[in-house]
Amino acid sequence: MTVTVNLDLGYAFAVKAPYQTVFEMLSDVPKSASHFPKLDQLVDLGDGIYRWEMAKIGVSKFVLQTIYASKYVSDVGKGSVVWTPVKGEGNALVSGSWKVVDKKKSTHLTLHIKGVVEMPLPSMVKMIVVPAVQGEFEKLVEQYIANLTKRFGGEV
Repeated sequence: MTVTVNLDLGYAFAVKAPYQTVFEMLSDVPKSASHFPKLDQLVDLGDGIYRWEMAKIGVSKFVLQTIYASKYVSDVGKGSVVWTPVKGEGNALVSGSWKVVDKKKSTHLTLHIKGVVEMPLPSMVKMIVVPAVQGEFEKLVEQYIANLTKRFGGEV
């Protein structure tokens, strides 16, 4: 049996760092990913494709690990970093985007992440597992944003 968890998160905030500093960090996947909590390993598969291997979670026979790959494309002129899922790598498909806007005295950021995670669990645990995984993912993304915000000199 498999339990499917759908993820859909969006955030908007502004930081003190200049546009160029922010865009360079976010478009450099390894540098940006280094701020993401519980990332066990980031593997460069070439051609802008990275495999994310998250830390294992769980106890006893219920140990889970989320693994996925996405292809990243950055466009400094549009202020965008967009990633699309790569099928056949791991147990999840994750897409998303950063939109970076220069506000002269600050840099405005919009983050959107969408994903589907497949976990090999009996369907009877779905009512417990789905909200728990969604909540954990949300906490990880919020910690990632907090880490980046700190790196960018704080929120405006």
